[in-house]
Amino acid sequence: METEKTEPSSTDEGSSRIEGRNAVIEAFRSGRTIDRLYILSDTHDGAIMTIKREAAKHGTQIRYVDRARLDAMSETGSHQGVIADAAVYAYAEMEDLFSLAEKKGEDPFFLLLDNIEDPHNLGAIIRTANTVGAHGVIIPKDRAVGLTAVVAKASAGALNYTPVVKVTNMAVTIEQLKKRGMWFVCADMDGTPMTKLSLTGPLGLVIGAEGSGVSRLVKEKCDMTASIPMRGEIDSLNASVAAGVLAYEVLRQRLEKAGLS
Repeated sequence: METEKTEPSSTDEGSSRIEGRNAVIEAFRSGRTIDRLYILSDTHDGAIMTIKREAAKHGTQIRYVDRARLDAMSETGSHQGVIADAAVYAYAEMEDLFSLAEKKGEDPFFLLLDNIEDPHNLGAIIRTANTVGAHGVIIPKDRAVGLTAVVAKASAGALNYTPVVKVTNMAVTIEQLKKRGMWFVCADMDGTPMTKLSLTGPLGLVIGAEGSGVSRLVKEKCDMTASIPMRGEIDSLNASVAAGVLAYEVLRQRLEKAGLS
């Protein structure tokens, strides 16, 4: 199970962006977790090739962009053809989530986020995960936002208490967690109403991106699909709101089972 290790490094609003060739190289070599690299297209000089090798070594996603895009992203005006988005918090290991559940004497309860790209949504979901007593959040390495300064701020401090694990392949991770006794429920508009499902025991709640939802491969790995009852003219919810509604149903059932509701 490929994961990367949650202690804060900084919560400064601009601290997650690193610009310039030497700065990016040293960030990699010092052990900072780089979530994503933006490199000027068709650049192949020595420093850039060194950065690419470091990215490959650490499994960091690279996006090739034109100069206008880099210039617009730059906060220093001196990016030298490369900008890195670094995590402002370190990632946890999967064992940290199981250890937290064991420490609390509870069945594991994880939130798995499939391709959530909006940092405000991710931060809000991490905050919700903490308030419902989830033992951690799992996010994919590619096509998803990492632990940026905006995410940290939107989590309202929850990142200090709720571990976040980054994995290479969400579908494979679900299969591995199933072998450890976990069941998985996927948020889906066409699923079974959430109140009609049993959502207790070792559980992973899978939430997809707003609009596209949970990807087909990940959905196929889940044991159940859960829908949220709706009565208004709008038939969809923001990803973080949907995560909150479903997570609180899990909490409600857990409290009821424990005789605490």
